[in-house]
Amino acid sequence: MLPKQTEYKVGMYMRLSRDDERAGESLSIENQRTILTRYIEEQGWIVYDEYIDDGISGTTFEERPSVQRLLEDAQNGRINLIICKDLSRFGRNYIEVGRYIDYIFPMYTIRFIALTDNV
Repeated sequence: MLPKQTEYKVGMYMRLSRDDERAGESLSIENQRTILTRYIEEQGWIVYDEYIDDGISGTTFEERPSVQRLLEDAQNGRINLIICKDLSRFGRNYIEVGRYIDYIFPMYTIRFIALTDNV
């Protein structure tokens, strides 16, 4: 269990792959930004930065430059909360996503929120 924090430096992660573009507006970067920004403002948190991988598949972490920058900022203490619209925006490989959520983020005291999945 992560220690309770009252101040968060938030990394907002958004991703849209070419395949997702066919799904329409609900997955767009702008829609993700609106949903996440509204929630962050309601909580009174501070957005450190936005991390956007547009047009990139979520099946791998190594090939997404913004997810790599996000993870580096988390490991270096620049952010202590990562938020995305849902788990599929963070990654399509659920085993790898689970490894980050269950092991890597707790090791760096990073809170992770997949907003619409209630994670």
